Amino acid sequence: MHFQAAEDFILNALRRGLSPTLYYHGLHHTLDVMEVAMELATVEGIDDAESLALLRMAALYHDAGFLHAYQGHEAQGCELARTTLPDFEYSHGQIDQICALIMATKYPQEPQSALAEILCDADLDYLGRPDFEPISTSLFHELTARQLIANERAWFELQANFLTHHRYWTATAIARRAAPKQVRLDHIRRLLANWPDPDEPTQGPA
Repeated sequence: MHFQAAEDFILNALRRGLSPTLYYHGLHHTLDVMEVAMELATVEGIDDAESLALLRMAALYHDAGFLHAYQGHEAQGCELARTTLPDFEYSHGQIDQICALIMATKYPQEPQSALAEILCDADLDYLGRPDFEPISTSLFHELTARQLIANERAWFELQANFLTHHRYWTATAIARRAAPKQVRLDHIRRLLANWPDPDEPTQGPA
């Protein structure tokens, strides 16, 4: 594997080709997921060099499908990996493993290996992080730009549903992120419970 050349290739492709309105799914997200994945792998005891290299490449390619499509980007990312990684002497077996990791991040997540669990947790690490609010706001703007969310209330309802059904997989992510994520979910549920009813008349001055 010519890992560094492959990494340079995909990073340059993302830097040049991703839409500027991918406020959430931009290059910054890919780099964040890669860094978190490698840290989780270390804490989770993954020390096999090839496994770590494949995990890192899967992180770099996991949202590369956004170069070509918004919906179904995981499959598009796999297709891009199958098309480009042979040029860097990745074997068919190694590319199959990378694609399995990429597809595990498709929601609802269904990781089938320790590496897939790590990548899934890295992809949604922010759900339990202190920077949840600015990152989630960037996703709101991204969906709004594509007319995929109707209004702010619909956004909070989407968030509440997503956080309710999401789970972390690795022991490390559960210990670090599950409790803060629950706090965020409770906060959003309170916001929705107290959301003004648009049909309720506003009380005017006496």
